[in-house]
Amino acid sequence: MTLPRIALQPARDYTQLNEATHGLIILPVADVLPDDLPQRAQWLAILKRKKMKPQELAKTPLAIDLPDGRRLALLMADCTLSRFERLTRLRKAAMLLLDETPKQLAIWVAAGEGMGDVTRDAAYVAQINGVPLPARKKKPAAALARIDLFSSLTHADLVPVGALARANLLARELTALAPNELTPATYRKRIRRVANEAGLAIEEFDFRALRIMGAGAFCAVAQGSQHEDAAIVHLSWRPKLKNAAPQKTVALVGKGICFDTGGHNLKPARYMAGMHEDMNGSAVALALTLAAAEMRLPLAVDCWLAIAHNHLSPGAYKQNDIISALDGTTIEIVHTDAEGRMVLADTLLLATQEGKGSKRGGKTKPDLVIDFATLTGSMHVALGARYSGVFASSEALGAMAVAAGQASGERVCVFPLDEDYDPALDSKVADVKQCTLDGEADHILAARFLQRFTRQRPWLHVDLSASSCSGGLGASASDLTGFGVAWGLTLLAQWLRQE
Repeated sequence: MTLPRIALQPARDYTQLNEATHGLIILPVADVLPDDLPQRAQWLAILKRKKMKPQELAKTPLAIDLPDGRRLALLMADCTLSRFERLTRLRKAAMLLLDETPKQLAIWVAAGEGMGDVTRDAAYVAQINGVPLPARKKKPAAALARIDLFSSLTHADLVPVGALARANLLARELTALAPNELTPATYRKRIRRVANEAGLAIEEFDFRALRIMGAGAFCAVAQGSQHEDAAIVHLSWRPKLKNAAPQKTVALVGKGICFDTGGHNLKPARYMAGMHEDMNGSAVALALTLAAAEMRLPLAVDCWLAIAHNHLSPGAYKQNDIISALDGTTIEIVHTDAEGRMVLADTLLLATQEGKGSKRGGKTKPDLVIDFATLTGSMHVALGARYSGVFASSEALGAMAVAAGQASGERVCVFPLDEDYDPALDSKVADVKQCTLDGEADHILAARFLQRFTRQRPWLHVDLSASSCSGGLGASASDLTGFGVAWGLTLLAQWLRQE
């Protein structure tokens, strides 16, 4: 998918909007409308009809239709708002225009303190919502082709905006693809293509290789389908730094279950619908890796994607099986629909293996591990779809995760990770149970289970309960939000600034 092209124009006066069929005007908060505002009388009339004061445009943007067929939207930007609220209100304003699927959109932003940040966010919101997600209709929705941005920003100011928008759109596009279109085989083919385009090194550990290696947790899940298609895919990127190697290495791990039936513990129809989105964590990790490479972040990135199906078949794993993970840990299977923690266990072990080198050289033992997964229903129960849950191996990392959520507009909540949850996973026949059947605190038990396989590396686990939110969330107007990409880039930037 191609992003709308941004054409930067110097912001002089409102007459620049006269040629735009769809235009968004963004003003600082004020008690009155500017005297030279286009169609000022019409704006005042609609405010009167709705019994609104001008400053209420900061919360509720409005649109008017002009006699010549053009449409204008008006928003007052409150720079004191949280990033999440700012993105939400910009999205609502932009959708007053983008819902008509225009080919071109003009955005005019008034000067003022903090308005540069507003302009960047407006461009981002317009880009990610101007491109329709995959659908197979006879008359597909038209994509926004061009954004005329009237602002004092430079093209350099918009480089990170474009990188983030491309990453968000990729994560949402992959997640939206129908399960007969995005299978483990076709997904791996797509990953090879984007890796080649971005200059990333790639290794693929297929089912046969993983079985020989002893990755029984991953293979147990994959054996129920066309297991020759399943694989753990490793992408690596190393920045070219003058006279120095990257000082920090991050491992990004993603759950890529392309369809989750629940296996022998089959999901009912209500809960199986939408399970093609269970690969969202891998899409976020992949998109985040590509964005880090495009933005030339000064760190080494290793991306590990656990790609498989969780299907029901005579060969599928079942309750009371005992399997061995890559490090020899034996696991008692309690519920086959807890497959995400199984494939992530072996993937985390690979990602943290001492001395494992990439094709480009260098150890993959990371300074930080972040895994992304649509992992547990109990996280949805705990948070709904407006926050995602985070588990951190230290209080400092947890605080950084929350700060990144506030700065990016993708909010997270830190959950406890105390050792006294572990007795629930004690097994009489293996080293550990995969889960329990009562479901209590399953999101916490899943995190405690995963931490066993991180080799005590600094670690963040993101349970993506906000990967899909009906009606949109923050910057995204689609139900699929791309949550985690902006958060991840913000967190990595904060982490790099640490001594």
